[in-house]
Amino acid sequence: MPRLSKRLIDAAKPGAKQQFLWDETLKGFGLLILPSGKKSFILQYRTLGGRSRRLTLGPYGALTPTEAKRMASEFIARIRNGEDPMATRHSFRAAPTINDLLDKYWSDHVLVHNAKTTQHTFKHIIKNILRPHLGTMKVTELTRRDIAELHSKLKHIPRQANMTLSVLSKALNLAEVWGWRPELSNPVRLIKRYKEAERDRFLSDQELGRLGATLEEAETIGLPWVITASGKTRKHLPKDEENRRTPVSKPALFVIRLLLHTGARLSEILTLEWSHVDFENRMLALPSRKGDGRKPHPVSDTVMDLIDELAVTKRSNYVIPRDGDATRHVSKEVVESAWRRIRKHAQIEDVRLHDLRHTVGTLASQSGGNAFLISHLLRHRNVTITNRYVNTDLDPIRVLSGVIGQRLLDGLAKRPEPTPSPYQETSNVVQFPRRPPSPS
Repeated sequence: MPRLSKRLIDAAKPGAKQQFLWDETLKGFGLLILPSGKKSFILQYRTLGGRSRRLTLGPYGALTPTEAKRMASEFIARIRNGEDPMATRHSFRAAPTINDLLDKYWSDHVLVHNAKTTQHTFKHIIKNILRPHLGTMKVTELTRRDIAELHSKLKHIPRQANMTLSVLSKALNLAEVWGWRPELSNPVRLIKRYKEAERDRFLSDQELGRLGATLEEAETIGLPWVITASGKTRKHLPKDEENRRTPVSKPALFVIRLLLHTGARLSEILTLEWSHVDFENRMLALPSRKGDGRKPHPVSDTVMDLIDELAVTKRSNYVIPRDGDATRHVSKEVVESAWRRIRKHAQIEDVRLHDLRHTVGTLASQSGGNAFLISHLLRHRNVTITNRYVNTDLDPIRVLSGVIGQRLLDGLAKRPEPTPSPYQETSNVVQFPRRPPSPS
């Protein structure tokens, strides 16, 4: 058995069967030559249990004989300590990848515990962000640096970047539960989230007035067209502006009014059924928390008046069915299309439908409701979420600040009555008895 050298390896020719060249100086270290001409360095060894293994170190060319021999020496030292490099390699190859983790996370957690809207958001993050960037990596090999680099790539969309961290963190926590990673090894920990711009839009009294007038106009004579034509095409428009109006979907108008008066989420009103209405106790069954089952909640007389109006023409299990198909509730697209027309005419184009929920929270706060009451009104999981919906009204704060300021000024301007100084001289002299003379 000669010493494996570059000259010897280059001179070796392939045959009809695979051939082996063994190194004379390191037992078990050799070269495998396939009939195709491919040459690879190998290590033949026995485990402490007596099993014979053949470990491929790498192809000749990618490894020099010296490098391959050094690797073989390192493996032999580990084998003497009881390791089995071949078993370790097979175990690593069979280990789950991030794609495997995301599959199990989706089926065992998201579909079981998360609401439909949340599932839609998570599906987008998993499909378009996590799988393309991290999917092929082993779960055990994912590091904090890998995650930080991905988070940095998403800094132009901070909210989605932070949501990606949340999804991945939950999946990796479950990986520890399932035994795919060591405990307390989640690499998402310590990665700082980006600051997100909080949405605090709500309707002022003036904007509510314009919205009310627009809703009344939409329910009676319809809303004006949004004119985009110009030049020659504009001459085809009706001359009379009153003929440039079209009606707005009545189901959509009912949805918008119910959103404004209940502070409910859009999906909760769209899927509202007559079985959820308690006429006797004047209550609607709404989810206690986002994604939970419905439970009775008290609502205002205005809401029940709208429900009573809808009950006159009841033709479906849904409170607000589609015009053309009573077996299905009015679609989200129809409501959003109507809202775009309404908000443009009311000059509140930056207001989303969900901002009506913010408006309810703000009005509740201005009316004296505390955070706990408002949390129950909006059906939040905790008061922290409520704080995002309850917007600070500056006028009451300005009044309170003014009252405090005036009290401080009055206090600073007030002068106390004069009192004797403790250091002032007085005419009263205290006489102490004289000490008797000492005996002679």
